[in-house]
Amino acid sequence: MPSDSPRAVIFDIGRVLVRVDVGRAMKGLAENIRLSPEEIWAAIEKDPRWADWQEGRISPADWHQHLNRRLTGSLTFEQFSQAWNSALDPQPIQDDRILGSIAKRGGLGLLSNTDPIHVAHLETTYSFFRYFPPETRTYSCIVGASKPSPLIYWEAVRRVNARPAETVFVDDVQENVDAARAMGMQAIHYQSPKGLISELQSLGLLAADAASQNFRDKVTGA
Repeated sequence: MPSDSPRAVIFDIGRVLVRVDVGRAMKGLAENIRLSPEEIWAAIEKDPRWADWQEGRISPADWHQHLNRRLTGSLTFEQFSQAWNSALDPQPIQDDRILGSIAKRGGLGLLSNTDPIHVAHLETTYSFFRYFPPETRTYSCIVGASKPSPLIYWEAVRRVNARPAETVFVDDVQENVDAARAMGMQAIHYQSPKGLISELQSLGLLAADAASQNFRDKVTGA
């Protein structure tokens, strides 16, 4: 691992900051489609325009119409958006105080493969976004590239105004962690809140004091 002192921590969003339940969203879409939730998700994942959707080459309105045609659905855009956003659990994974404590020691950024409908919902729903300045939020649908492409990592590093070796990237997908390390970034494979706290404390990004112990107690149920 690089020896540079970290200046910024860049977080993935899905399954690191926010729980994701794709099945819940697919159930919402299945209410007026003659396919099971599992069949709907399989079709969406294999859709030829999925990458375009994730990388911002198709608008939300066109994506909605495209899926309605492909899946013979009839949801309005508002109904579709509500179902789509139901994949995002309203209760965040991390305690806001942890992010606030990290922010006092270095910059914070986001790096997520996501779409415009989710971005709008995320930024207006979760209070933790106040710790991430708008200019440090890197989304695939804005950049036009997705993890693990080096392009989106370089953009995320640029946005936090640091060198790769000075940044720590947190993601739950090993492939994405490996891609960050290949660029010279420090990276944490996220598996649990408790593990993340330990990793951040070892890097000097989270104080090992009484306040941090309170965070640990909260997330571990101690």
